[in-house]
Amino acid sequence: MAALTTFLPRTFGLAAHRLHRSTADGGLAQWAAASHAALQELQLGIAAVGGCADAIAQHALAGHFPHFTRLPYGREGGVMRMVSRIAGGVHAEQELAGAIYLLDPLDPSSLYPEAQALKRQCISHGKPLLLTVAAAVEWVAVEAALQAGTSLRQRPPAMVQPIDRQSVALIAHDALKSAMVDFAHRHFDLLSQTQERFATGTTGGRLNEMAWSRGWPRDQPWVQPLRSGPLGGDAQIAELVLDQRCDKVLFFEDVHVARQHEADIQLLERAVCTKSFAATCYHTPAMADAWARAWA
Repeated sequence: MAALTTFLPRTFGLAAHRLHRSTADGGLAQWAAASHAALQELQLGIAAVGGCADAIAQHALAGHFPHFTRLPYGREGGVMRMVSRIAGGVHAEQELAGAIYLLDPLDPSSLYPEAQALKRQCISHGKPLLLTVAAAVEWVAVEAALQAGTSLRQRPPAMVQPIDRQSVALIAHDALKSAMVDFAHRHFDLLSQTQERFATGTTGGRLNEMAWSRGWPRDQPWVQPLRSGPLGGDAQIAELVLDQRCDKVLFFEDVHVARQHEADIQLLERAVCTKSFAATCYHTPAMADAWARAWA
């Protein structure tokens, strides 16, 4: 149970672009309504950036959150404070255990340093980062299921397909390829139930070898292999996401090295955010493992 405590947080940071918070039926409101029961079970605190906090008040959403605090507006450093508190903050009691940032890929601020730093610090500190409505709904349900010792099969979250209707992309940077193979090996039965599986470059080759060693028919690839990331594999997965052939990306990212195809990585992330109500992206082995355990 030690690993589980990482995902029983006190407070998550919350931000949302205008696309998701400007209307009473936007992504923010839909997430809050779909996650109401799980938020109550977890007693999850929310620290909302100014504009998001305004929307919560305007659309009468505060009742969905057991514990609610307000951060400054983004223009006053609200997202910057989220980044600091993901890293531990100035005061220990303000540390955030994860971040929900509902992105509009056409909003220029999605490329601001604050947004990039938030992602980097979440990955560096092993904390959840949820960039789409579907990811925020599923992740709160994941944590609630793990806390209760139940399976998401028993109570699948709204907006999230059953496991046998999900299509998953498996991507890992060089330092984390072995971690991806280990993850797939441990959760092989669950992943084999998904509708389709895709992988880029060397990762795809290693995953197929692992599957064949476990008895998967050698005349059938366990994952559909695509190009390596630097040669366009991330862009190929982005197109699959846009075509609704892939709705989950498990991307084990290494943020500590220079990445020659950073633009392709951002393109893939923006494609996922374009399908905010259907697609999810989890960035670390710990997130992928928690997701798999909750569904198993």
